[in-house]
Amino acid sequence: MTEDTQRELVHVAFPAGEPPQPGVALVTLDRREALNALSYDLIAELDAKLAALDADPACRAIVITGAGSRAFAAGADVRELSVATVESLRGADPFSAVDRVAALATPTIAAVRGFALGGGCELAMACDMLVAGDDATFGQPEILIGVIPGAGGTQRLTRAIGKARAMELILTGRRIDAAEADRLGLVTRVVPAADTLAAALELAARVASMPPLAVRAAKAAVVATQDLGLAEGLRVERRAFEDLFATADQREGMAAFLEKRPAVWTGR
Repeated sequence: MTEDTQRELVHVAFPAGEPPQPGVALVTLDRREALNALSYDLIAELDAKLAALDADPACRAIVITGAGSRAFAAGADVRELSVATVESLRGADPFSAVDRVAALATPTIAAVRGFALGGGCELAMACDMLVAGDDATFGQPEILIGVIPGAGGTQRLTRAIGKARAMELILTGRRIDAAEADRLGLVTRVVPAADTLAAALELAARVASMPPLAVRAAKAAVVATQDLGLAEGLRVERRAFEDLFATADQREGMAAFLEKRPAVWTGR
């Protein structure tokens, strides 16, 4: 049994906040002594807790952050990887958990302060939105230790910032600060470091206040653009749009608009 398995590495909370933030879950990676590096135990715990939140209809948006101010996650745990083999990695496939973050039906927001490197950068990119503190640092430095990104970095970084820019970062291991990440289109917004979590929670609260079935449908349609051609993506969007006309939230939303009153969403 490792030291990690003897304690909770991922904390889940539902912040009260001012104003209140109903439906928002805050998920905190807590290996601050290792800059929140993604050990196998942490990844497994994160995977399980996110799956539980995704299945909970009361949870309408998820913010993922790292404990402390020094790092979101400084990468995978190199001590563990240094003794890995082709067979052990293919057998356990620990980093497929990052793909499952991207596949969650519930919208996710990464709140990044400090280092988001390697697997940490890949986890942040797997989220739907990314709020970065102005002290954030991003990068895929795997090439410097003889490997390549293995949790989606070659794919998601290229989709986010384009082939030529992704090639430069991946093939040199160069890190970029929050301002450059913003210019390249990697992040949703940059805020003062001390405001990072509050800004992410505020954004999550805005998402959580929207009709939940429509939010999930919109997310699924946007995500489809990453994997499908335009024509098929348009078909996915159109079908989701049409299906929402069988919901109570669609009827309520349009009635409230016509009656000039706030809508009351029920998620049905």
